[in-house]
Amino acid sequence: MPSLKFTVLAGDYIGPEVMAEALRVLGHVAARENLRLDYTEADVGGAAIDRHGTALPEATLRACAAGDAILFGSVGGPKWEKLPPKEQPERAALLPLRKHFTLFANIRPGLLYPELSDASPLKSERIPQGIDIVCIRELTGGIYFGQPKTTTTLPDGDVQALDTMVYRKSEIERITAAAVTAARGRKKKLCSVDKANVLETSLLWRKTVADYVAQHAPDIALSHMYVDNAAMQLARDPNQFDVFVTENMFGDILSDEMAVICGSLGMLASASLGAQQNSRGLPFGLYEPAGGTAPDIAGKGIANPCAQILSAALMLRYSFGLDAVAARIEAAVKKAVTAGTRTGDIAFGRPAVGTRAMADAIIAAL
Repeated sequence: MPSLKFTVLAGDYIGPEVMAEALRVLGHVAARENLRLDYTEADVGGAAIDRHGTALPEATLRACAAGDAILFGSVGGPKWEKLPPKEQPERAALLPLRKHFTLFANIRPGLLYPELSDASPLKSERIPQGIDIVCIRELTGGIYFGQPKTTTTLPDGDVQALDTMVYRKSEIERITAAAVTAARGRKKKLCSVDKANVLETSLLWRKTVADYVAQHAPDIALSHMYVDNAAMQLARDPNQFDVFVTENMFGDILSDEMAVICGSLGMLASASLGAQQNSRGLPFGLYEPAGGTAPDIAGKGIANPCAQILSAALMLRYSFGLDAVAARIEAAVKKAVTAGTRTGDIAFGRPAVGTRAMADAIIAAL
């Protein structure tokens, strides 16, 4: 019986609630597919601060390294906001995890079923077929990690903060390769987003992407767009994109905009893939929902588990090579939601179900 070895980091507030349902769905699939789930649970984020004094304990890192993938929940919340910024869960857990495992490629599908078009702030006539696009974000370079990064008091008493945006050609090439792979699995259409009219890093970005695609992927239709225009075009006509690739900060902003136009964070999954391979020779990755910890609804049993379940499906696809199984989970989520079973964030006047009932409907659809 094939074994799926991964680490579960449920995190804070609604994190454990939706994670429990994702694991239940995985357990159902494993039983039907003759697979064995071999997972280790470990503390991360605020929960880890409370129990171990740090958001990312060494024991958690060791547990992650021992598996083939990480299934991640959400971290952070008001309980830990008074800590120094460098010690807060989001900054002290997620960013170090990405850096430690060189998780350089963030894949975030922007998916809105036509039946949920009322959830989008866009007018329905702009998205009659819903939304189906993918953002590929470079995750370990750029201004978030560039050095020096300082705040200093100048001789005249003024205060100056400095962040450094740095990109190497090799970093751009490897994220382009990931974007090309995603584009080949869809419509063979790729848009690279930059600010090449202003930034030196973007000049290198645009040239490197163009050269890589010309040499390695002439079958891909490549276009380029400035980031400010891309932000506008996402709001005007999101489906003009199929796959778009961009650097770290631009990707952070655009993927969040994409999440808004897709209606509910409770429906959006993501995968962060690394440079290293796992024991199966596939990418080691971290898989997490796009939303946060939602402290306001934690403990009420009403959080939407779909994003966590869809993140588990991405884990099966990318880190375990089980594409058909992942597709069945994705189809079951779509079937359950479009048939009318919905949590409060996507109910739109219909009777809303709770977290467990939503997962029950997905299992039934499987």
